[in-house]
Amino acid sequence: MSDKWTAEDVPRMDDEVVVVTGANSGIGYEATRVFADRGATVVMACRSVDRGERAAGEIRAAVPDADLDIRECDLGDLDSVAEFTDAFADDYDELRVLCNNAGVMAIPRSETADGFETQFGVNHLGHFALTGHLLSALAETPGESRVVTQSSGVHERGTIDFDDLQGEQSYDKWTAYAQSKLANVLFGYELDDRLGEHGVDGVTSVVCHPGYADTNLQIRTGEASGSTLQLWAMKAANAVFGQSAEMGALPMLFAATDDAVIGGEYVGPAGLFNMRGHPGFQESSEESYDPAVAERLWTVSEDLTGVAYDFDRLSATVRE
Repeated sequence: MSDKWTAEDVPRMDDEVVVVTGANSGIGYEATRVFADRGATVVMACRSVDRGERAAGEIRAAVPDADLDIRECDLGDLDSVAEFTDAFADDYDELRVLCNNAGVMAIPRSETADGFETQFGVNHLGHFALTGHLLSALAETPGESRVVTQSSGVHERGTIDFDDLQGEQSYDKWTAYAQSKLANVLFGYELDDRLGEHGVDGVTSVVCHPGYADTNLQIRTGEASGSTLQLWAMKAANAVFGQSAEMGALPMLFAATDDAVIGGEYVGPAGLFNMRGHPGFQESSEESYDPAVAERLWTVSEDLTGVAYDFDRLSATVRE
């Protein structure tokens, strides 16, 4: 692998279908633009269809032949996730790449439509349910398909508090964010392990993080805080430390398309403090490799979402 891997290294993806959550802004937007430029049909899974349409218009101005399908998918509402996947199954027979990218960061405590703490509910549980619903399409796609889950370097500060997953007893917005991002890593690794154990060899799961990328995620965090000082601090940090959203999207693009990926890896910027630079393979936190934590989180996630992964059926489908 070149130490200067760029978007130019993304191969042609003609006739391939890619789903990107949070595709209307930031890293999701940049990845969508590259996928479209390489010929993929990109299903833009967005909480706001209006914002998705505006983003699609901007992408089409740069990529006139872009094949974009904007659809509503609110990860904070499991009914919305199920409706999105049902409609997807009606219109598409295959899925080459699922990018679990959307997220919220360090916001005051609130709850999703299903009563989950929002950061855990959107960042982890929503994507857990989405992936479970789409796994058949991924497994039935000839060749190799991938699930790419976006985490954050902040996961290293995280722990899974099974006694207070929803932050009902005690809540700190950064602690909750770190927990949700650790959950992303644990999920991505455990999914790859379970796929391998059940012989679903055509699907791999990879985890990535963007480093410190200058996106509106930080701005929304500052706005949600209600503090003008924090908002300006976020803007200043973006200007001083942040790399571009284009660079921040490279780990996800690499994880989704590069031949060096075999499944179960953690990909992020390989430059200064793993915050900047071109993508490379990295190590995640010690807790992210704990199989007991991963198994317990998986069981809890199935119970909370009502989405059970039927790997035996998938394995039989692949063998047929």
